[in-house]
Amino acid sequence: MTDLQALHDSTHTMVMGVLNITEDSFSDGGLWLDPAKAAQHGRDMMAAGADIIDIGAESTRPGAKRVSEADELARITGAVKTLIPAGAVLSIDTTRASVAAAALSEGAQIINDVSGGTLDAELPHVVADHDCLYVVQHWRGWLVGSKGANPDQDTSVYEHGVLTDVHDELMRQVDGVLAAGVKPERIIIDPGLGFSKPGIEHNLPLLTGLETFRATGYPVLIGQSRKRFISAMLTGAGTAGADGPTMAQRDDVTAALSALSAEHGAWAVRVHDVAKSRAAVIAGNTWREYA
Repeated sequence: MTDLQALHDSTHTMVMGVLNITEDSFSDGGLWLDPAKAAQHGRDMMAAGADIIDIGAESTRPGAKRVSEADELARITGAVKTLIPAGAVLSIDTTRASVAAAALSEGAQIINDVSGGTLDAELPHVVADHDCLYVVQHWRGWLVGSKGANPDQDTSVYEHGVLTDVHDELMRQVDGVLAAGVKPERIIIDPGLGFSKPGIEHNLPLLTGLETFRATGYPVLIGQSRKRFISAMLTGAGTAGADGPTMAQRDDVTAALSALSAEHGAWAVRVHDVAKSRAAVIAGNTWREYA
């Protein structure tokens, strides 16, 4: 049985591997829809050093359409039933209370709610009724229907600066989750890189200001993997080809940011390429020991 308090209070940065069981996730949609392939990919990430496997069955990329509740339930519970016997620590990336409840009943240990408790009002109550960890992410709503060529340009204005506004908005979300009965010692926070934050100027201040989030007393999850701002960094540096940055290039930058996040005390980094970020996190954790 997983010691949830020890997991919550980890003093070294962990690696959370992404298992997308989706048709249209922005980097690996459709690759792991087959249940056998999904299970094998989860085991492969564990072998590569993932401390946690984060299973998602619904894409949250800009413009993504919602999957049905029945499909999400089937995909999530199928993966959980396969990976729990393999000894996995499982995080469930969902905004639906019914999916969270089903996954927790099958043995999942973490709910990763990208809406931070705002999309399904029952989800925090489900968490409160179970002994699990709860990732509360900064959220300004679905991107479907946003106006203009930039999918979330109308939700990415930060009047007092992105670091201040994200911190304050995220803490209000945490207050709502606490009011629903979730214990503070079960909460992890996530500044939501890429969510209503399309540009480099929206995301790097959150990474360089990681201590602002750590000062809340809550562990901080960083989900930088393969995000748009990483492609923008590579393109701006002139290293991208005609078709844009390669996946390997994006994973290299992801790993570099994983090392920096570990150096500055992130609870975990959520990544697609576990092996690269595992090595980077080891370096960052070691650096922190000697700093």
